[in-house]
Amino acid sequence: MSAPRKALETQLANIEKKTGKTLAELKAAIAKSGKIKHGEIRDWLKATFALGHGDANTLTHLALQSDGESAAKAKSATTEDVLDEIYAGKKAHLRPIHDKLMAAIQKFGDFEIAPKKGYVSLRRKKQFAMLGPKTNERFELGLNLKDDVKSTRFKPVPPGGMCQYIAPMTSVEDVDADVIATLKRAYEAAG
Repeated sequence: MSAPRKALETQLANIEKKTGKTLAELKAAIAKSGKIKHGEIRDWLKATFALGHGDANTLTHLALQSDGESAAKAKSATTEDVLDEIYAGKKAHLRPIHDKLMAAIQKFGDFEIAPKKGYVSLRRKKQFAMLGPKTNERFELGLNLKDDVKSTRFKPVPPGGMCQYIAPMTSVEDVDADVIATLKRAYEAAG
């Protein structure tokens, strides 16, 4: 079993322990809540079961089978198919930024790619980066890095989100040595 898969199983077991409910019971509670949108369910789980953002988000994806990985499996799609969908139409010009970042990350070592609906999550023992188009004109690299990032390329994100820092990008030239070095720190910190 891969380290990221084991980490997910550990997270789900911890959610069961925190809530005192099985995953089946939690899914039933979500269905009974009447909430149907991802954000509503996530916020309801946080309020009802005192879960943190990450745990509530993971549980919401599990209940809705809404993450890109689950959707891709249901359609027998590959990661490449999901990427083609993410970077379709007006976002196609942002794909080279993704490809340049991934080429650099491949040199760091092993990690797991978890495609979501509109972005890609990268994990080792835990998630270290999220990347994808934020708008039709802007790409965003999010990092999970507890250290203080001195780079002016990365902006701190308010607490409670999935990443501590983001770097907005609009061209391949934005993927410079500073971005790669900071990304490598996040990769190493994840495990």
